[in-house]
Amino acid sequence: MPDLVQVRKALLSVSDKTDLVPFARSLAAHGVQLLSTGGTARALREAGLDVTPIEELTGFPEMLDGRVKTLHPAVHGGILALRDNDEHAQALKAHGICEIDLVCVNLYPFERTVANPEATTEQAVEQIDIGGPSMIRSAAKNAAWVAVVTSPSQYDQVVKELDANSGSTSFVLRARLAADAFARTSAYDAAISAYFHRSAPVAFPPTLQPTFTRVESLRYGENPHQSAALYADPASTGPTIVRARQLGGKQLSYNNILDGSSALELVKTLKRSHADRVAACVVKHTNPCGAALGTTVEEAIRLAIAGDPLASYGGILAVNAPVAKADAEAIAADGSFFEVVVAPDFSPDAAAILNERWKNVRLLAVGNREGSHHRKLDYRSVPGGLLVQDRDCAPISPANWQHRAGPEPDSATIEAGAFLCACARALSSNAIAIGGFDAAGMRLFGAGAGQMDRVASCRIAIEKAGTHVTGAIAVGDAFFPFPDGPELLIQAGVRTIIHPGGSKRDEDTFAVCEKAGVTCLTTGERHFRH
Repeated sequence: MPDLVQVRKALLSVSDKTDLVPFARSLAAHGVQLLSTGGTARALREAGLDVTPIEELTGFPEMLDGRVKTLHPAVHGGILALRDNDEHAQALKAHGICEIDLVCVNLYPFERTVANPEATTEQAVEQIDIGGPSMIRSAAKNAAWVAVVTSPSQYDQVVKELDANSGSTSFVLRARLAADAFARTSAYDAAISAYFHRSAPVAFPPTLQPTFTRVESLRYGENPHQSAALYADPASTGPTIVRARQLGGKQLSYNNILDGSSALELVKTLKRSHADRVAACVVKHTNPCGAALGTTVEEAIRLAIAGDPLASYGGILAVNAPVAKADAEAIAADGSFFEVVVAPDFSPDAAAILNERWKNVRLLAVGNREGSHHRKLDYRSVPGGLLVQDRDCAPISPANWQHRAGPEPDSATIEAGAFLCACARALSSNAIAIGGFDAAGMRLFGAGAGQMDRVASCRIAIEKAGTHVTGAIAVGDAFFPFPDGPELLIQAGVRTIIHPGGSKRDEDTFAVCEKAGVTCLTTGERHFRH
């Protein structure tokens, strides 16, 4: 196997024609004969390049609306033949097959097609490439002799090597290109498999093939000594931090993306459950320290920040409605500071105000349209494997709650309780969310999260709520194993306690609430978030 292989013939068949013509011109400048198919051949001819059509090579026309054009021994024999194998050489000669030294193929845009929630099954199926992956795999298998190019991003490195080696490629380059090629076909097949599982879902398939596309390398991970990168789920549609349009500010960090995603998911949840209100939240270390519902964007933002002004400083603010000038002025008030602001969009005036207030603030416009397809599984790596579960997307359903003790709740209590259940679900367990209505509106007053015992979470939530705890509602993400937590909440002034129930000692909690005249409701649904 030689290191350098002269490129004499190249087969080009691409869907994405970005920079195709300059690349082909560079090949032609090195005396490479260009072989091509359909639209690719037409684009090259229109640019004034000499092209040999694939049907001249195979002796067959393109067939079945282009479904069959390169699936032929004249193509794959020329790609797969080992040049130092006499039997292979004799076979090529006997059948009049020419050697192909470079294959440039990028695949039909299947991922882009199915990312559109309005795409039909017929449209998706027609974007399943057959001949392209076959040629890529043939060329990658024969990397000892053939260079395989699968992306316009590789054109420059290939041309640079041809220039440096008098029209030859090195084995180092061919091996690297082959590795990229197999990764590409693997990702393509996984995307197709994921698409068909939408209509014939298998919750946990025997072989899991999650496929993500790298968006960018990050400056570092959770800490400066950790390297990191951001990958996108090509099957996902709708608003995400991953696909957000950034308006100013420096590059997002690993922690910005984590916190921004937590904030966005909470306001999206609140939009679904409270469509007549605007929701805003502030997140720190993936936990909401402030959250609110308002009649206007400005009101929701002010209420969310008021939830915990101390913790809000340097946090991530998210809102589920576009930000206008007055809203931006509320965000940029004296004494505030946000690393990231997330919204469906920002008016030019709003963006100018925020970019002037903080030079490096990241404004992320995520769009308004909810996607119809989201990955239904959550993945978490553990040493030696991967934990997989359904996402916790269950709607909050007060109609299913049970009244266990104390006075009958009114509609305002139920409404505020549903809001706080969404907040508690967004907190790290053990979680306690205290909130309700005050003179300004409905908001989170204080939260306790991520503690090793539920009593500690109660204490923290009470401390954060301050004087607002009197008459407030407290929501837990899981049952109370003992009545000590509820006793603390009641002593502090809480008048309604909502939790999933299910403890052996639930009756003790109900008895404490009944004695104190405190309303107790059980939801029947736990929401741990580790």
